[in-house]
Amino acid sequence: MRIQKFMAQCGVASRRKSEAMIEQGLVQINGVIIKEPGFPIDPEKDEIIVAGKKISESSKIYVMVNKPKGALSTSEDTHGRQRVLDLVPIKERLYTVGRLDMETEGLLLLTNDGDLTFFLTHPKHEFEKTYIGLVRGCPDKNSLAKFRQGMDIEDYHTAPAAIKIIKENRDTSQLEMKIHEGKKRQIRKMCAAIGHPVIELKRIAIGELTLGNLKSGEWRYLNKDEIMYLKGDKKW
Repeated sequence: MRIQKFMAQCGVASRRKSEAMIEQGLVQINGVIIKEPGFPIDPEKDEIIVAGKKISESSKIYVMVNKPKGALSTSEDTHGRQRVLDLVPIKERLYTVGRLDMETEGLLLLTNDGDLTFFLTHPKHEFEKTYIGLVRGCPDKNSLAKFRQGMDIEDYHTAPAAIKIIKENRDTSQLEMKIHEGKKRQIRKMCAAIGHPVIELKRIAIGELTLGNLKSGEWRYLNKDEIMYLKGDKKW
């Protein structure tokens, strides 16, 4: 196995960033510094140390968080605002699988498994993401059809999506929406494009994984079946 692939599997960093760390001389194999990306290793026999810390695949972590409104999905923030990572008291460095914008709440996955992150965020795997949104007004048949067929937003055309009205109020409505993509603020932009801007938005599921009874700000480890499902090794 190539060293940068192993580093990504152990959650050190993406393959590209792992290659940069190798070139910077931060990686040792059996006590010898190597600066050659692509260097072959045997994970079962070789001792790999990155930035002074021994790494292994057994240190992989998978977490589900119910992100509260106002928390940031980013790893770093210079303004001292709350991050999703601050909600999970785990010493190992974790990364979010995709993001939710600051005003959106709901299901977010954290892991140090770089390969799984790449797998889940790659468009061809199309993990469906389900949202519940409160919007202004109530979409008519034409607006619903436009949402379902896909539409032009800024510099891209959205893929077909699912939408249904759950509840109609006097000036607002509650919608369930499902998309396979993960463009920045996509649901908000799609709702705005059909003339019904979002007031509140929550992601309640990724594929067959749901928040269940997880309250806002709470987190839990994924179980073995959930991890296998996300990796494509088990059907739900």
